Amino acid sequence: MDIVIYPDPRLRKKNAPVTTFDESLGTAAREMFEAMYATSGVGLAAPQVGLNIRLLVYNPSGKAEHAEEEVVLCNPKIVFKSKDTESGEEGCLSFPEVNGQVIRPLNVKVEAQNLQGDAFELELEDWDARIFQHELDHLDGILFIDRMTPASKSQAKPALEDLVYDYKQNLADS
Repeated sequence: MDIVIYPDPRLRKKNAPVTTFDESLGTAAREMFEAMYATSGVGLAAPQVGLNIRLLVYNPSGKAEHAEEEVVLCNPKIVFKSKDTESGEEGCLSFPEVNGQVIRPLNVKVEAQNLQGDAFELELEDWDARIFQHELDHLDGILFIDRMTPASKSQAKPALEDLVYDYKQNLADS
C-alpha cells in the first residue's frame, strides 16, 4: 500500500461512506497502519492510499509497539468543537518534507463507527484532536496546506512547486 503524494487528484475527491463492514475493511485498516508506521506517521486517511472511502486510522504515539493506542474510525464526523484554538506545526505523509502552522480547535467530540459498524463517540483533546481533525479533512478533500497560516503557506510554496513538478514528471514518464 503506497502513500498518494500531492498533487494527485485522489487527495481532493469526496469519499464514499463505508457501508460494508467486512474482513476486507479490517485488512485495509491494518495495511494503512503498516504504511503509516513505515513512513513515520501518526495518522492516515483512506484517500492517502488511494481508497476513496470515509476511513481513517491514527496512533498518537506513531509507534507500532504501542498498538493499544491505535484508533480506527469509519464514517467519522465532528459533533462538537471547542471555541478554544491553538496553532501547531503539522506535516502530512502526502506532502514529504512540507510542514506548516495550522490553527485548529483544541477539543472535539466525534461520532463514528468501528470496523464492525457499531457506533461510538470519542472526546478528543490537544494532540489527539489535532491528528483526528487533520485526517478528517482528508475525507472531505481538504488538505492541511488549505488551512496553513499565510506565513507557513508562503514558506512552503517552493516545496509544493517541487511536488507538482515531480508529479508531472512521473506522469510524463509513465
